[in-house]
Amino acid sequence: MSTNNQLTQYQPYALGLLRIVTGYMFIMHGMTKLFQIPYIEMFANVPLGSMFGAAGIIELIGGALIILGLFTRPVAFILSGQMAAAYFIGHVADGGNFLMPILNSGELAVQWCFTFLFFFVAGSGAFALDNLRNKA
Repeated sequence: MSTNNQLTQYQPYALGLLRIVTGYMFIMHGMTKLFQIPYIEMFANVPLGSMFGAAGIIELIGGALIILGLFTRPVAFILSGQMAAAYFIGHVADGGNFLMPILNSGELAVQWCFTFLFFFVAGSGAFALDNLRNKA
């Protein structure tokens, strides 16, 4: 058996761990916007009805669903779109070069956009409630 075939058996677990860590990192952005935990001055006192408030709600709920691996594909599609919008509205609109995210501090939004797009295509991997739903 080749090394490639031996490693392939671990793909669902690697995908599941990537999903959980990504969801955790994403949920922290929602927590800071909605509850100031952890406190970041830029997101202090975000009105719930503002664009940042709506983003915080999507990040909190979407991040939790991603961690659980519940409705992973549709949630990942929505989160990918949110991150694309965040990039163009929050980073490029401020005069940043859209082909050089490092220059407009948008590299994280781009990375998340494509990570969630990957989850949309690849699914949830191991450790996901979607796996239980699909068996039922």
